[in-house]
Amino acid sequence: MEKLTFYALSAPEKLDRIGAYLSERLIRDVSRHRYGYVCIAMEALDQLLMACHCQSINLFVESFLKMVAKLLESEKPNLQILGTNSFVKFANIEEDTPSYHRSYDFFVSRFSEMCHSSHDDLDIRTKIRMSGIKGLQGVVRKTVNDELQANIWDPQHMDKIVPSLLFNLQHVEEAESRSPSPLQATEKEKESPTELAERCLRELLGRAAYGNIKNAIKPVLIHLDNHSLWEPKIFATCCFRIIMYSIQPQHSHLVIQQLLGHLDANSKSAATVRAGIVEVLSEAAVIAASGSVGPTVLEVFNTLLRQLRLSIDYALTGSYDCAAGVSTKIIKEHEERMFQEAVIKTIGSFASTLPTYQQSEVMVFIMNKVPLPSSQQSIEAGKAGENRNRLTQIMLLKSLLQVSVGFQCSNMLTALPSAFLDRLLSAALMEDAEIRLFVLEILISFIDRHGNRQKFSTISTISDISVLKLKVDKCSRQDTVFMKKHGQQLYRHIYLICKEESNVQAHYEALYSMLMLISIELANEEVVVDLIRLVLAVQEIAQINEDNLTAYNRCALFALGAAYLNLISQLTTVPTFCQHIHEVIQMRQKEAPYLLPEDVFVERPRLSKSLDRLGPEVFFWQSKISEVLGGSGYNSDRLSTPYIPQLTDEDRLSKRKSIGETISLQVEVESRNSPEREQRAPAEEITYETLKKAIVDSVAVEEQERERRRQVVEKFQKAPFEEIAAHCGARATLLQSKLNQIFEITIRPPPSPSGTITAAYGQPQNHSIPVYEMKFPDLCVY
Repeated sequence: MEKLTFYALSAPEKLDRIGAYLSERLIRDVSRHRYGYVCIAMEALDQLLMACHCQSINLFVESFLKMVAKLLESEKPNLQILGTNSFVKFANIEEDTPSYHRSYDFFVSRFSEMCHSSHDDLDIRTKIRMSGIKGLQGVVRKTVNDELQANIWDPQHMDKIVPSLLFNLQHVEEAESRSPSPLQATEKEKESPTELAERCLRELLGRAAYGNIKNAIKPVLIHLDNHSLWEPKIFATCCFRIIMYSIQPQHSHLVIQQLLGHLDANSKSAATVRAGIVEVLSEAAVIAASGSVGPTVLEVFNTLLRQLRLSIDYALTGSYDCAAGVSTKIIKEHEERMFQEAVIKTIGSFASTLPTYQQSEVMVFIMNKVPLPSSQQSIEAGKAGENRNRLTQIMLLKSLLQVSVGFQCSNMLTALPSAFLDRLLSAALMEDAEIRLFVLEILISFIDRHGNRQKFSTISTISDISVLKLKVDKCSRQDTVFMKKHGQQLYRHIYLICKEESNVQAHYEALYSMLMLISIELANEEVVVDLIRLVLAVQEIAQINEDNLTAYNRCALFALGAAYLNLISQLTTVPTFCQHIHEVIQMRQKEAPYLLPEDVFVERPRLSKSLDRLGPEVFFWQSKISEVLGGSGYNSDRLSTPYIPQLTDEDRLSKRKSIGETISLQVEVESRNSPEREQRAPAEEITYETLKKAIVDSVAVEEQERERRRQVVEKFQKAPFEEIAAHCGARATLLQSKLNQIFEITIRPPPSPSGTITAAYGQPQNHSIPVYEMKFPDLCVY
């Protein structure tokens, strides 16, 4: 061997003849089953190959590859393994010059076939599979960096290589599955086909350039489809974890886009399959580097929301083909629900990888998809339409909640733009209790920027607020601007939600959290005053009970007010205020414990039916609070003014209200603009005194106007039907008489001085003819 090597190195031009001779001998020995000589020939070839790194190696390689191919074609496992080992040694040699004519198609096919070996003997089967994997690894190493050689990234090669590696990843032997971890595994277990296949797959993906990612991922998706591996989703998740960690980070979004495309392609597959794809998407999004979801961020969310909408349709119609209404597959509602939950979780995972400004865009995008009665979006009619709308609203708000939970923004003005907040708050007035709760939770997740939410999860009247260990920062300028702009809107919606009869404990807990978080995160002196007025107005709702609330709702509102005022009094640190609140709470503990959260917000609330016979000592008095806080520098005038919300058109549109309220709105508008009102208002001369008076009395005038509106609404809510009908009938009669006069003038014009009317043809007529009897020329008729 030494002499032969020396000769080959001395005369490199003889290499190809040496190779041809050895190849001829080896082929003859294989056919004659002289395997000892075969091993000697291969050993000689290997040593020559390792020793001779010169330019003329190309011709020698042809003979070498022919011999390796011959060994791989053999049915003897030992020869296959021998050929593979030689090929791997060859693959590790870096050649100086590329070979354009060399083909590796046979080797890719044969090594892939070996990866799927089903030999009866377990040890031999394992060895053959490992040889196949090593061979594929060798082919990849040999070709991946050389542009002039065979392109290994072509689909024809990838469709063989990738499934072969996945097949070995998938079939884990019992002994291997019991090994605690790769670090603690024995040497033998480390050299298992599974470990080797994973290493090879990682190496392959790590070398993939931007243009090759698609060809590498597509066979993975096809393999998972063909072998129904989405449903348990453990293997699919494992595969994509390997993929996401192996590829270059800047290519992550390409994998995600392919998964989204695959989800669309499987729109009509079983819910479990779609749920598996979505779970994998969720995992991939978490691993993907921040911001690498790609330029089409909204397209990602659009796809997910479209799948959510389709799933709702499938669950409602029970068919994958909504138009035909016939389906060969049986749709299981609980599976669709699991899929919907998976989509919502994935939306949250995606959003968490995005920068803040993109998260904000995504939330606006989702909110604009929510069908609301006040928006321009078409609301489907009928029972099925209502169900679809309700489910769509709930699912989209759930998605929004998932995004908002991971959203961190110090500036509330940018976090909650006006258009977004308006739509969100209009959903807060829906009749559906679940939707209202979602809206409250979303608002809470926005406002809570210091993680105080959990400290208000249970409503109680604790005597010392310091045990809560609240994180309180000074209200920033932006937060002050936000509350000036949107404060009244928030208060009005809190007030209106409190009046809902379908509220349960979760709603009151959310309202309590909301009030407390506004007090901690966004409160200046003016906001605190407004919140106290609001809570006192809520106490009045329960006290007067115009809306005929149940005993539980009334007790809950009393308890909510007590818990909030107890905490806010300790936050303001005004001793006299704290004392008044404490006295009322003590009085309630003695006289009416059912007005405190400890008795109301429990599994079996202890309520009382005699809420209308309560004494004045168990209520918080606005005059008393105004007096004690006024003495500490708070605005006592504002504190002493009862809070009355301004009802807007949006409040009414968002919710199916009674017809009486709709009429009251029309009458209110009419009465404001009626001519009688204009006549009553005398022309007033504007002087300095008038202006001064207007400035001073503006607050009082505003309150009077609110009171007048309240009376109008109250009249239409409480007045007998006959009275309302008579009132509206009188207006209708007046309008009809005016219309009759107009029609009279239009149809019967006044007679001409001569007493005749000139008709279309110029013939004089002695009486007017109705329009429908007149004869018109043909040209005038359309």
